[in-house]
Amino acid sequence: MSQTRIKFCGLTRAEDVRLAVELGVDYVGLVFAPLSPRRLLLGQAKMLRELVPEEIAVVALVMDNKTTEITTIIEDIRPDILQFHGAEDDAYCAAFSRPFFKAIAMGGNSDGAFAAIARYPSASGLLFDGHAAGEQGGSGQRFDWKQLPSTLDKPFLLAGGLTPDNVAVAIRTAHPWGVDVSSGIESSPGAKDAAKMRRFVEAVRHADRP
Repeated sequence: MSQTRIKFCGLTRAEDVRLAVELGVDYVGLVFAPLSPRRLLLGQAKMLRELVPEEIAVVALVMDNKTTEITTIIEDIRPDILQFHGAEDDAYCAAFSRPFFKAIAMGGNSDGAFAAIARYPSASGLLFDGHAAGEQGGSGQRFDWKQLPSTLDKPFLLAGGLTPDNVAVAIRTAHPWGVDVSSGIESSPGAKDAAKMRRFVEAVRHADRP
C-alpha cells in the first residue's frame, strides 16, 4: 500500500518547522495569501525556508497575489511548488514555470467544484478544501469526503477540518494521495501544537497500514 503524503501548512515558527522536519513530513507550506492570519513576510519566510532540507518540498501558498509578488516569492524563497487558492486560471498558474497545486473549494456548490477540475490541466495536483469559493483556506471547515470522485487523473490532497482524531477515517474514506493540515494541529493561528503534530503523523501512518 502506498504511503499517504503529509503536508503541514501555515507554519510561522522555527520550532514548528524543525519538528515537521523531524517527523518526516513530505511538504512544508508557507502562506503568502494577503488576508491569511498565517501570512509570512519575506524575511520570516526566508529564515523558515533555510530550515527545510532538500528531501522535503516547500510549498508557497498564494491567493490572487500580484504577479510581481509571486515572482519575488519564487526568487527569494525558492519554493518547490506553488499552491493557488484564488480565482487564478490555468494559464496564470502555469506561467511561473513551477509545479503547482490548485485548490478546489468544496464548500457550497460541489458540482461547480468538480466542474473546475477540468479547467486546470497543467496542475501537478489538486487540493480539495472545505472552504467556499473566495474564502481563505486554513479555516478548519470540513466537507463530505464521500463526495470525492473515486478516480482522478491527477494526485489529490485532502484538506479542511482534518485533525489527529479524524485523519485516519478521512484516508480510509477518500483514499487521497496526500493530506494537508493547518488549523487541526494548532493552538492558535500559525502556532502549531507539538503534541498534535506528532499525533497527526502517527494517525496517518497507522491508517496506511494494511
